[in-house]
Amino acid sequence: MRKTSLAAAALAATLALGAIGASAQPTLYVGSYGGSTQTVFEKTIIPQFEKAHDVKIVYVPGNSTDTLAKLQAQKGKEELNVVLLDDGPMYQAVQFGFCDKLADAPVYHDLYPLAHMSDRAVALGVVATGLAYNADAFKKAGLPPPDSWSALADKRFKQKIAIPPISNTYGLQTLVMFARMNGGGETNIAPGFDALIKKVAPNVLAWEPSPGKMTELFQNGDVTLAVWGSGRTYTLEQTGFPIRFVYPKEGAMALLTATCPVVENKEPQLSQQFVQYLLSPEVQTVLAKTQAWGPVNSKTKLDSAVAATVPYGNDQIGKLVKTDWTIVNEKRTQWTNQWNRQVER
Repeated sequence: MRKTSLAAAALAATLALGAIGASAQPTLYVGSYGGSTQTVFEKTIIPQFEKAHDVKIVYVPGNSTDTLAKLQAQKGKEELNVVLLDDGPMYQAVQFGFCDKLADAPVYHDLYPLAHMSDRAVALGVVATGLAYNADAFKKAGLPPPDSWSALADKRFKQKIAIPPISNTYGLQTLVMFARMNGGGETNIAPGFDALIKKVAPNVLAWEPSPGKMTELFQNGDVTLAVWGSGRTYTLEQTGFPIRFVYPKEGAMALLTATCPVVENKEPQLSQQFVQYLLSPEVQTVLAKTQAWGPVNSKTKLDSAVAATVPYGNDQIGKLVKTDWTIVNEKRTQWTNQWNRQVER
């Protein structure tokens, strides 16, 4: 059933821009994440598009920094046709002129407002940055589940908290959220630093960027509360560990996976069609089930078990807080230096 629906979605993407003239089989180069994402793309998502369009797709794995560097290196001799990046690097890609303008298609009218990043890039999945906690440890201590970012400043959790550093989006968004909670924001980050330095940092056992080591910190009982993503939390929960994810009352931060067709590439029409295909409800469902990416297409229908693991539906997605990456990318080096001097010391 899934293969049939994916094939239909791939065909719909073809019809949206018209048929391609008969010629030698074209090749699309897609720069995207490695690991489990590469596996699901190569085994499930890509084959249906290849069949519908008579095209060969070469998957080029790499993290967002790697793929952005490839775009920079190939400028003027474009080889990658479509890229998938985290939202921060994607805003940089748009700013640097690496992304082509999105061709209008019906699927774009079905997306949540959050997904419309610019006229040259679009989100294809969303995870939430919020709080992860050990439910058994909280219950044993007689504590209610955390419901606010301010729990990170609670002295009862002294040296029992882990937060990724500012080099990681989770850590960066923690800084932004505390700035917003204290009268500031991306344009006035000082209140965020003040709160982290004085109230949060004393409670932090580890500023941990590695998902594997974060998992170990929870499993070993070293930490009971952390800033983490909904997808990462779900992955650990699936092992049977009693970790739970919380959407704080002030709002969880949105972390988007984004895509764009590369400017002046050799297959502009196919590139546009592939982006549209990724936004179809059929592909969105696959990504929710396998990657824990919340769907950005409002017409995507998830069963209750899957829906419980991702940001889903207008109510939940509408409450997510977006990061102003234009300002963040401009200020990040300055903020990183201050973080290293004053927060992680």
